[in-house]
Amino acid sequence: MDQKVSGSALNKLIIVAALGYFVDIYDLLLFGVERTQSLNEILPLQFPGISDAVLKILNASYGKLLLNWQMAGMLIGGLFWGILGDKKGRLSVLFGSILVYSIANILNGMVQSTDSYIVLRFISGFGLAGELGAGITLVSESMSKEKRGYGTMIVATVGVFGAVVAGFMGEVISNWRHSFYLGGAMGLVLLVLRIGVFESGMFAAVKKEATVKKGNILQLFSTRKSLIKYLCIIFVTVPVWYVMGTLVLFSPELSELMGLPEKSISAGKSIMFAYAGITVGDIASGLISQLLRSRKKALAVFLSLTVIGAVLYFLFGGTSVTVFYSIVAFIGFATGYWAVFISTASELFGTNIRATATTTAPNFVRGSTILISILLNLIISVCDVDKLQATKITGCIIIGIGFVALYFLEETFGKDLNYTE
Repeated sequence: MDQKVSGSALNKLIIVAALGYFVDIYDLLLFGVERTQSLNEILPLQFPGISDAVLKILNASYGKLLLNWQMAGMLIGGLFWGILGDKKGRLSVLFGSILVYSIANILNGMVQSTDSYIVLRFISGFGLAGELGAGITLVSESMSKEKRGYGTMIVATVGVFGAVVAGFMGEVISNWRHSFYLGGAMGLVLLVLRIGVFESGMFAAVKKEATVKKGNILQLFSTRKSLIKYLCIIFVTVPVWYVMGTLVLFSPELSELMGLPEKSISAGKSIMFAYAGITVGDIASGLISQLLRSRKKALAVFLSLTVIGAVLYFLFGGTSVTVFYSIVAFIGFATGYWAVFISTASELFGTNIRATATTTAPNFVRGSTILISILLNLIISVCDVDKLQATKITGCIIIGIGFVALYFLEETFGKDLNYTE
């Protein structure tokens, strides 16, 4: 039975969850936007006298390293916050996670070395890991099974718009440090707005049952059925982060390999255009899943569009700057099935393990950046191909696995969430 709450309380919950995800995405993508400028300032301090050519190589190298450390923080944070959400409550995560990543981002604006940069990106990633899962779990458990898809759609759509703002701010704020200060400040303001948000009624009921195991992550792997459900929802969404963590984040380097002039494409603008597309895509995928009354069909539509977007990217991305950004916007729209993904993740498991599943799944997807990077480098060395060709092969593998996972994924539309594992 769904929890009954007042309309005003539910509206506040959705708004708070949506704004939390907005700040989450802003801070998550902010590094990608400010990567070049920040490292161009820090690296010469660390390596005095380096040439522009060496600086360019080091920028890309440290950029990957910092991104991987951030994602490692998200992987570990996803486990911590997910388990905490099922053991202590969804609200404990909403307050704790935003405090951690807000302070980390303010401190990130003060870094003077790559070592401190790495530490703070790890801590920031750790904090960011809890935001989305806790918010979506609360919204899913507080709305009716027929309409909760609309709630998660709103949260995801408002959230991903944070990346558009991050990209825009990267263009208008001349000092990269100020961008990090702004992100941290927004988080602290939102922390105050969360006062008065209610706890999930489903969790409150389960918390009283002493015999029910709560937040035991091993339950996600304890049976073949649970393991398949968990792996399928992760792998069906990894193509999103292949697009964002490779094709978009490293668009300046890839666009040069496709023939565009050096420095004609900026990572900040690519992120802005991609997430503008994702914002629209999240609305479209959420509505389609509700109209078709099927999460799987909506995922199939957008995963197919992702294939088309990737093909366009490699075939025509080197035509012109305008064409490149247009394709980035389209492929962003195509990967805008994050709203459906996170809805499905929250619907796959029982109340006693739901926060763990909903929090860890998106962070394993984001953390797949590390494995994608390893796979890319492995293909370059084993197949003796350049980075552009290796990126194409990597995409074929990642998206192919996504379709296999979709085939085995359980349909969850309209599923009653008031149960335990």
